[in-house]
Amino acid sequence: MEGGKPTLPLVYQAVQALYHDPDPAGKERASVWLGELQRSMYAWEISDQLLQMKQDVESCYFAAQTMKMKIQTSFYELPPETHTALRDSLLSHIQNLKDLSPIIVTQLALAIADLALQMASWKGCVHTLIEKYSNDVSSMPFLIEILTVLPEEVHSRSLRIGANRRSEIIEDLAYYSTTVVTLLVTCAEKSGHDEKMLIKVFRCLGSWFNLGVLDNNFMANNQLLMILFQVLQRDETSTNLHEAASDCVCSALYAIENVAVHMSLAMQLFQGVLSLETAYHMAVAREDLDKVLNYCRIFTELCETFLEMTVRTPGQGMGDLRILELLLICAGHPQYEVVEISFNFWYRLGEHLYKMNDPAIHRVFKPYIQRLLHSLARHCQLDPDHEGVPEDTDDFGEFRMRVSDLVKDVIFLVGSMECFSQLYSTLKEGNPPWEVTEAVLFIMASIAKSIDPTYSFLFVTVNCLPLSLLAPSENNPTLTEVLEQIVLLPETVHLAVRYTSIELVGEMSEVIDRNPCMLDPVLNFLMKGLREKPLASVAAKAIHNICSVCRDHMAQHFQGLLNIARLLDSFALSTEAAVGLLKGTALVLARLPLEKIAECLNDLCAVQVMALRKLLAQDSSSGKSSDPTVWLDRLAVIFRHTNPIVENGQTHPCQKVIQEIWPVMSETLNAHQNDNRIVERCCRCLRFAVRCVGKGSACLLQPLVTQMVSVYQVYPHSCFLYLGSILVDEYGMEEGCRQGLLDMLQALCMPTFQLLEQPNGLRNHPDTVDDLFRLATRFVQRSPVTLLNSSIIVHIIQCAIASTTLDHRDANCSVMKFIRDLIHTGVTNDHEDDFEARKGLIGQVMEQHGQQLVTQLINTCCFCLPPYTLPDVAEVLWEIMVFDRPTFCRWLETALKGLPKETAGGAVTVTHKQLTDFHKQVTSAEECKQVCWAIREFTRLYR
Repeated sequence: MEGGKPTLPLVYQAVQALYHDPDPAGKERASVWLGELQRSMYAWEISDQLLQMKQDVESCYFAAQTMKMKIQTSFYELPPETHTALRDSLLSHIQNLKDLSPIIVTQLALAIADLALQMASWKGCVHTLIEKYSNDVSSMPFLIEILTVLPEEVHSRSLRIGANRRSEIIEDLAYYSTTVVTLLVTCAEKSGHDEKMLIKVFRCLGSWFNLGVLDNNFMANNQLLMILFQVLQRDETSTNLHEAASDCVCSALYAIENVAVHMSLAMQLFQGVLSLETAYHMAVAREDLDKVLNYCRIFTELCETFLEMTVRTPGQGMGDLRILELLLICAGHPQYEVVEISFNFWYRLGEHLYKMNDPAIHRVFKPYIQRLLHSLARHCQLDPDHEGVPEDTDDFGEFRMRVSDLVKDVIFLVGSMECFSQLYSTLKEGNPPWEVTEAVLFIMASIAKSIDPTYSFLFVTVNCLPLSLLAPSENNPTLTEVLEQIVLLPETVHLAVRYTSIELVGEMSEVIDRNPCMLDPVLNFLMKGLREKPLASVAAKAIHNICSVCRDHMAQHFQGLLNIARLLDSFALSTEAAVGLLKGTALVLARLPLEKIAECLNDLCAVQVMALRKLLAQDSSSGKSSDPTVWLDRLAVIFRHTNPIVENGQTHPCQKVIQEIWPVMSETLNAHQNDNRIVERCCRCLRFAVRCVGKGSACLLQPLVTQMVSVYQVYPHSCFLYLGSILVDEYGMEEGCRQGLLDMLQALCMPTFQLLEQPNGLRNHPDTVDDLFRLATRFVQRSPVTLLNSSIIVHIIQCAIASTTLDHRDANCSVMKFIRDLIHTGVTNDHEDDFEARKGLIGQVMEQHGQQLVTQLINTCCFCLPPYTLPDVAEVLWEIMVFDRPTFCRWLETALKGLPKETAGGAVTVTHKQLTDFHKQVTSAEECKQVCWAIREFTRLYR
């Protein structure tokens, strides 16, 4: 921190400004300054002094939070001989400040817990704390707070204590767990009417359940369990206490998910939760939604815990199906938020049953799923006084989308066709209110795509009993009848019913494809919707679906689609719906005879091109710039989905159109070259244009690359790098294009390296890293020798090694893929003429950079990257080992020797045996996944 250690009055003044300065700029300055202070070495002493002064809540909170943050992230700054003094100081502060504010107590409790986890010399911290404070009633709240956060912090991502220390701590906490529970029982029994203390007790118990260290038999017969369920059964329990007790029971149920290992506790929890049914009904009667939601959470957690047993032995022992009844009772509650809690369980149940594929077991669960679907259909009903179309974006709209997803996942247990027919019969035979009709149509739309349109649902009678059968049929009478009835819907029915009917028609595209006689009436029905503002977007989406599935049948309607495309902006369409319509039109266009495609594509693009020209003319006359993204996105979707089948030797029908459009694209790019968003859309459009015609875009290559390089020197938009990768992919194997593409790469790399070499350049520009290495990877794949012989390769490799530390999913993946593919070129395709050249060049690369790369990757795995990136790192190490195993063994040994062996708190991070075991596992691996497993286990020692 510049200027040396700040004075306490200055710090206090900054804290006051942070909380009380009326000027936002003053608050911001104070925040930045205090942030710098927190990162400095002075923060330790100043925080300690502020806590001793106890001047006010704000300064004490800042000091407590700073102390916690420093212990979490900068514990290494303190010499080991100061750790005991820090511990004693924190314990003194929490005792002195226990009555000032609960949030300060929590921050200090976290600081003490984090210190205990890192301070290897503090043995038996739980025992020490209980012995010191358990006899003092006034200290009990902060003692329980420390005992609550201590197990929670064991797996905190903020603390990198490593697997060895974590195992040691968990073992220690398990040893003292019965002492903690005994203390909690005493507190609960003495709490009387002190609700706050009971909440603390339940929170603490839940925390120890979550860590998974409580003794199963000890807890099964513990008084605390009985107190928990008594609290949940009592009608007069307050909302806060009820929530704390519910959280604790859910934690207990989660902790015993391996039921066979925790049988005695599982039995007690099972019976305890079943006993809550009456309390649930009482909460429903009192309209206490908070308690109802809590009970549903508990019932759902019970079902999740006993899922395996329920599926394997339904109706027997711990597979008792009464737990499903509890969830179906909750599904009957009028508030949809209640049933929504159980969705994850129903997903998992469906997944388990699908994998088992046992018809006998499926039959057991079918009635439960039927009842669930019935409840869901009822919950999806709009209010009778609802006006207009259903909303997709509000809470209820999102709930309906989740219902739709759930129905799709579990419908196999009931049978899509059977369910569809039964739903339709409720509409056909009765005369339900509009909101019931709409909800039924919504569920039908959810399952329509999962119905095989070649099967018919028949009712036959065997021995006077009705029996349902699925039989092959070319034209399914139920499905076609549904379509026939929908297209005849009068315009007087409720708008929401018409809206959902249109959705259903769109989902039945495969039925229309099998019954082309329905196409004309369906399109007429959808055109009516397209002309009405509230129905336009959903009708457009349905037409898009039909175009995607019925391409061949829709070819005869292409002129009609073209007319719609010309008048697109006269319809009240969302941006997504308009683009979807153009996508459908392009898909049908690709099915036309080749000789017609060029003319039709020209007509389809003409509207967008004219609009772009108009904008450019307006901009030049007015001096203001208009946004062309709508038209660029529409052109992009047309090029992306116009993919006719072109035989070798034939000229691509889209080639001429794209050549004619290039000048307006180039002009648009130049006009908006400083606007990243618009340039990105231009590049996206050009990308799909190049992909559309492939090598047919060769005449654009020179002017496009020249413009890209020119603009990139001034405005380094990363999308130019991505577009460059597309060009390399298309033309990189053409001998005449290689040098030009290499020149492009070198020209793009210079400004890129300048950008990434700035302070925090890699972190601030992950898109640039991502796109740079996509481009470099394409070069490796298409023309490796050209790249390896160039002078730029050294700089790209150095940049790649530096970028391996970047914690950004896409960017890191691109970096690792580049390195992996680069090394792989030294071993792959050994029958090709250039193999020896490739192998020699990669050998030189590895000789120069191999040790640095391996060391960087090992350090990156241990200290920088999240676990999901490890398979990519493993692939790189595997490729290095395949290329030269003996040398790799030496490089890995050197890298491992450089790793720290102890934490700042004096705990052993890694033993010599663990290092040698890891080295052996990696170097003796016979496939890449073994390397990945070894790295995953090893890096846990540093997390």
